[in-house]
Amino acid sequence: MPLEILTIPCLTDNYAFVAHDAASGETALVDVPEAAPVLAVLAERGWTLDQVFLTHHHADHVQGLDEILASHPARVLGAAADAHRLPKLDVALAEGDEVRIGSETGQVLDVSGHTVGHIAFHFPESSAVFTADSLMALGCGRLFEGTPAQMWASLGKLAALPADTVVYSGHEYTQANGAFALTVDPDNADLAARVRDIAESRARSEPTVPSLLSLELATNPFLRATDAKVQQVVGMPGGDPVEVFAEIRRRKDSF
Repeated sequence: MPLEILTIPCLTDNYAFVAHDAASGETALVDVPEAAPVLAVLAERGWTLDQVFLTHHHADHVQGLDEILASHPARVLGAAADAHRLPKLDVALAEGDEVRIGSETGQVLDVSGHTVGHIAFHFPESSAVFTADSLMALGCGRLFEGTPAQMWASLGKLAALPADTVVYSGHEYTQANGAFALTVDPDNADLAARVRDIAESRARSEPTVPSLLSLELATNPFLRATDAKVQQVVGMPGGDPVEVFAEIRRRKDSF
């Protein structure tokens, strides 16, 4: 039975996620932008938190942890490579390691780029991947620490997951990402349709996260650096995908 996954809006535009295994009653939290919305969901469902998975060290993904642990003394898991910047970890993880929620096993992926030491969690039985600020809805995280080559490699790992994988990313940036995407992929009918759908969802104050990987592959410009039309628009026909990706990222940074 797949995990029950709840999307929890936090702060002004962050998301945390709670994943619950009904058979065992085990519950995990992915990232902690703030405590109050998470505690409210746990109380409403009557769930006890067993684990907290941290994707990277930025404050808007970890700053609610102490308050959560005060009432839910859960195990904290995060990247070994980021341990010196993360809250105290009970389990330090690296790519290839496994995590478990109830009977379901997840794989740890190194998705460095936004930060060095950023990890993602893929749960294949539930067709879910928690990507935080690596692959995002219609976007990717700004390269604060990593290189374009690192981020392109990280996105490649995520793009290679099954197309029906649901992508749980860290922020509600999708509408702004869509406006930018149209500037580098203007003839993409799937993108135009998605931008219209996003506008309708946001008008109803509905989250645009999570999203389907198949939709990201079809519309997210940061996954489309090998596409001939995108390469043409950015003036790099036949260009090296890493360099094309870097140009798309450069344009987004100044958009």
